[in-house]
Amino acid sequence: MTQAFTPEDAGQLVMVDIQGKTLDAATAAFLREHKIRAVCLFRKNLGTEEEVRQLTRELREVMGPHALIGLDQEGGSVVRATFLPQAPSAMALGAAGDSELCERVGAAVARGLRSIGVNWNFAPVLDINNNPANPVIAERSFSERADEVTRLAGAWMWGSLREGVACCVKHFPGHGDTHVDSHLALPTVDKSRAELDALELRPFHALREIAPAVMTAHIVYPQIDPEYPATLSATILGGILRKEWGYEGVVITDALMMKAICERYGYDRAAVLALQAGADMILAQGSLEEQGQSLRALREAFARGELTPAQGARARDRLDRLARAYPVSHDDYGGAVREADGALMAEAWARGLTALRAAKAPALHAPLRVYVQTDVPTDMVSEAGPTGAQIAGLFSGFADAEIVMLDDLLGLDWSQVPQDGRQTIVASTHRMRYGANAGHWQPDLHLVLWNPFQALDVQGPTVVSWGYADGALAALKSWLQGELAATAASPVSLG
Repeated sequence: MTQAFTPEDAGQLVMVDIQGKTLDAATAAFLREHKIRAVCLFRKNLGTEEEVRQLTRELREVMGPHALIGLDQEGGSVVRATFLPQAPSAMALGAAGDSELCERVGAAVARGLRSIGVNWNFAPVLDINNNPANPVIAERSFSERADEVTRLAGAWMWGSLREGVACCVKHFPGHGDTHVDSHLALPTVDKSRAELDALELRPFHALREIAPAVMTAHIVYPQIDPEYPATLSATILGGILRKEWGYEGVVITDALMMKAICERYGYDRAAVLALQAGADMILAQGSLEEQGQSLRALREAFARGELTPAQGARARDRLDRLARAYPVSHDDYGGAVREADGALMAEAWARGLTALRAAKAPALHAPLRVYVQTDVPTDMVSEAGPTGAQIAGLFSGFADAEIVMLDDLLGLDWSQVPQDGRQTIVASTHRMRYGANAGHWQPDLHLVLWNPFQALDVQGPTVVSWGYADGALAALKSWLQGELAATAASPVSLG
């Protein structure tokens, strides 16, 4: 028999973040007082591997047996636990095109997360990146083709679920065709239902039976619901996902602190609207006061009848089922298993390496000049890009490689590039597209280590690594030294 749901149970439907690498007494008291059962971890929370294990042990003790501890460990640029074997980006796996490889990678990611006490991974991405101007998805997508996203993401998810870590597919109903980052503003995708069915919705619909959780998109689809973004839309969540598709897994919002939501609706109103729309859990990051606004708003909504006990109990039951199926554990992860997973990630990165426009590695004795940005800080969504020093290391085997460090690669003035017989290489280590200035660049070789659509901005021989983790850099260095062929095919149109 389902236990009665009261306004004081509202905290069971809220996922929060915490401020430090340890669980301090005030935060523990906050979690207990509000009956919080879910915490999302970010880089700010992750110290050493053992410190993370201790943190998740303490969180599990405070939050109870149905605790949900989540993070974003997609692979590529979006990873939080960087001390674990780092998986390729979705698009690197899309370039390799091997579903069995995707399943093995998903399983390896889950083994690492399970060992540190994480039982919920906000991955894989089901967004179809068919928009080269998309500022936030890019290489996080498996492909520009719906069937490929379904095939490869589904395999990745099967691997994770088999190893005991819940997945959360995102961002429903699709963030691939946007020009705006919803962390910064509210995007709009002006497509009809028929157009969404033909592309964006297809992976979500195809994988709805195996996906234990879905994360919403902070995007307005005006032809479906002109008033509310998907996260707050009863038409999209309650209508399409719940009633029409019969989805009974967990629906969690993307972070309500993102400007697409908080600047328009506030933490309090957005929390209530999301649950009314059909979500089971809100992701309420921010200060304790900001999180408290969401909690108070939900308690008051349940007390006033804006949210019913039946809605609360139904959401709590879904979350309980998720936690029972994927409990927090702290398995040993060392020795041969971890070593094999590290080798797998290196293999997968190498298999995704893609050469465009007949790109060839320069001769080891050729004089080179390499332009690269000195540092690329984190944007708080992705990890920091590789340093110029790391890129310089790719050329350690060359007899004469001059490395030119720039504060901002976008400002490279090609008219100032010496024409002295050196082969010129541009190495991109940031996420942004180049812009009009790059139309004048004429490098002998273009190395794209992050946003693959930069290959559209600079014509000429190009190699795309789809990411910059150690495995990607190792594969690129092997290619430069003539030890590895770049044989993968791009899963998106790069012209």
